[in-house]
Amino acid sequence: MVVPEGDRRVIELLAVSVNHRTAPIDVREKLWLSEDEIRPALQEIKNMGFAECAILSTCNRTEIYAATETSTPHAETLSDFLTHFKGVNGLAAPRHFSFYFSCGAANHLFRVAAGIDSMIIGDVQILSQVKSAFDIALSEKAAGFYLSRLSQIAFRVGKRARSESEIGEGAVSVSYAAVELAGKIFADLKKRSALLIGAGETGELTATHLTAKGIGALFITNRTRARAEELTNKLGGYVVDYEHFLDVLPSVDIVVSSINAPEFVLTAGQLQQVMKHRGPNPLFIIDLGVPRNIDPGANRIGNIFLYDIDALNTMVDKNLAKRMAEIPKVERIIMEELVEFYTWVNSLQVNPTIQDLRNLFEEIRRQEVENNLNRFAKEDRELLDLVTKRIINKILHAPLTNLKNDTVTESTEETMYRVHTLRHLFGLGRRHHE
Repeated sequence: MVVPEGDRRVIELLAVSVNHRTAPIDVREKLWLSEDEIRPALQEIKNMGFAECAILSTCNRTEIYAATETSTPHAETLSDFLTHFKGVNGLAAPRHFSFYFSCGAANHLFRVAAGIDSMIIGDVQILSQVKSAFDIALSEKAAGFYLSRLSQIAFRVGKRARSESEIGEGAVSVSYAAVELAGKIFADLKKRSALLIGAGETGELTATHLTAKGIGALFITNRTRARAEELTNKLGGYVVDYEHFLDVLPSVDIVVSSINAPEFVLTAGQLQQVMKHRGPNPLFIIDLGVPRNIDPGANRIGNIFLYDIDALNTMVDKNLAKRMAEIPKVERIIMEELVEFYTWVNSLQVNPTIQDLRNLFEEIRRQEVENNLNRFAKEDRELLDLVTKRIINKILHAPLTNLKNDTVTESTEETMYRVHTLRHLFGLGRRHHE
């Protein structure tokens, strides 16, 4: 995709966010934007006078990132726009929004991309959602060179966070923990089969994870057969009548039960009989039911490995603690990339001025050499040209080097002040007269 050049006078970045920390679900869902809504919304924001913009909208956050040419941006304009665009003026209050400016806005986006601002620390989906948001903005020509560079660095932050830390390691949901545990017991799930008892929300999540891991065969049973059929149509697999699911137990390797039942779905006695037909083959059982679906006495049966929801929650808590411990490492990555981004931002203001200053000095040098050329012998003129160029380079070296280096630590406003002062002192932008 070709990135438009944009207007290089952009000097300020701002962001508005409504997310799981600032607003309840009934507010967030009203402010969620579909892709079909995002496209016209981007154009309306551009029409409001913002130079560039992008919108990120997921189930847990809706955020607007904008670049503006004014030094006093009004982020409230964007929050007002969002509530008006969605027609919920009376629902969302100022307290439901967070506002970020300049470095704070870039820092917020980088934290989002890295997964440390997510409801689930290390969220694996958010990075692709960030990329998609800026791809849409670029395709609509709402984002230009400024937000394009910002999004590229945000994506790099996200990839570095996951490759240079363990922020995304370990299951942090019981359904995924169940599948991860199965993968540790059976090295290759492609050669294994599983029976899913219960096709509700938890069952579907577990089935989705099993399918993603490449489970060899998936059998699904549910008290309502139609729901089991719906899930197999979506994910693949085979429907088993609820009354006959015991018949497949001798041939499967994994059982996941997540059904709402007042009594045990599988008793120790039933499982004792099942194991007589399995020989030495182990049976891995995950009980996600509350109340428990599987008789805990099954743990005393040889070759049965039974884990209930408490065991999985303990596993999840440990993984979450490990992810939390990785946050400082990710924050160091973010800080490195923030320096990179704002060095680039400030260079947008500095580089043209450096070039203009060099051009000015070169023009003066060239004119003075030409005016005095007849005073030098022909054999000395080439040396004169070389020496005067060296003098100019030495005069400019220290101030221009300092100007470049200061962009690493200065704010955009401080850099702009230096640039304007320099341009004023040397009359840059105005035609030079002798």
